[in-house]
Amino acid sequence: MNIYSINPANGQRIKSYRLHTNEEVQSILALSVNAQQEWKSTSFTSRADCLYQLASHLRDNHLLLASLITSEMGKLLTEAKAEIEKCAWACEYYAEHGANCLQDEIIETDASNSRIVYQPLGTILAVMPWNFPFWQVIRCAVPAIMAGNSILLKHASNVPGCGLALQQLFLDSGFPENLFSTLLISADQVEAVIADDRVHGVSLTGSEQAGRAVAASAGKYLKKSLLELGGSDAFVVLADADLDTAVSAGMTSRFLNAGQSCIAAKRFVVVESIADQFVDKLLVAINKLQPGDPLDESTTLAPMARDDLCLELHRQVIGSVDMGVVKLTGGERVSRSGWYYKPTLLDHVKPGMPVYEQETFGPVAVVVRVRDEQQALQVANDSRFGLGASVWTKNSELAEWFVENIQAGCLFVNGMVKSDPRLPFG
Repeated sequence: MNIYSINPANGQRIKSYRLHTNEEVQSILALSVNAQQEWKSTSFTSRADCLYQLASHLRDNHLLLASLITSEMGKLLTEAKAEIEKCAWACEYYAEHGANCLQDEIIETDASNSRIVYQPLGTILAVMPWNFPFWQVIRCAVPAIMAGNSILLKHASNVPGCGLALQQLFLDSGFPENLFSTLLISADQVEAVIADDRVHGVSLTGSEQAGRAVAASAGKYLKKSLLELGGSDAFVVLADADLDTAVSAGMTSRFLNAGQSCIAAKRFVVVESIADQFVDKLLVAINKLQPGDPLDESTTLAPMARDDLCLELHRQVIGSVDMGVVKLTGGERVSRSGWYYKPTLLDHVKPGMPVYEQETFGPVAVVVRVRDEQQALQVANDSRFGLGASVWTKNSELAEWFVENIQAGCLFVNGMVKSDPRLPFG
């Protein structure tokens, strides 16, 4: 059986890849376990040296790697370059700080010596998404490898080239052969890998459906698991916010990667007294976005990664319009080859509408108008998604009130939600 990488900008097939057989998976797994047994005895200094080399290789090959990202999943080349740079930064961060993070912790008890010791789990399965095909892998694999583990990567089926490129990068950077291995397998083969006694944990970033399946398998076989699933981040704009700054950040947060980010500004929650001004400014900015070839640096709107994602997004938009949402622009596909969706602005969004209740994974901005900051908090928390949120206000006391009461994994004040290796995430 084969899988294919397809260019989202034109719908043309780039390359086909043969999936690993179950027998090949068993062989790769055995080699990964052997590599981890040797790796766990290496010093932190040796591990850090390899990470510094990995950062160097990422930067030396940034254009080639960024072009691979763009060709396989469609993001703007400028954004792909930034992704590679962020990966290099993360490698350097864990090289510098990993040893300190993993030092024994001495605890005072009635015993003569009590301590918390951090030891590697063993071999970890990483089931990773396509939207940030290098960053999501690096931020999972690098700290795990610094801690002495080996990684088996099951990458998204539409970015196999990125998965194999990552495997080669680790090898070229001095890591032991088979310490980082890419499995070209189908979703149906994942449970068998989790079930294997030689696999000690699984990390997944992806859809709710995939998360349920992996969590069920991890629970069934009593394996440690870490899930990062969808997001419908609230972007709360209060009456005293700097609107120009908020609109600028909101545009980046919503339309970066064609809106295909779990921490994108999915819901603009705007106080009514300034809502008209905010929407007018947002509409002007949205109408300036230009779809085109993502390899062309003048392009400002990338294609979506797959045709089915376009179809699902359009279903959400049309369903909401039918329920009374005000469509100010967009709301349809772009008339050109590839999987482009027009940048869309929906106003007067209400509870019960698809774009209010569901995650919108694409270039669609939705505005929910609220009376005041109390209702803004209520709407921000009225979601089963709680990944991140941002609040825009000049009032530090009000910002602190949001910090204490928002139901989100992280809150950014007068800044867009983003990941940072120096801070916990999600």
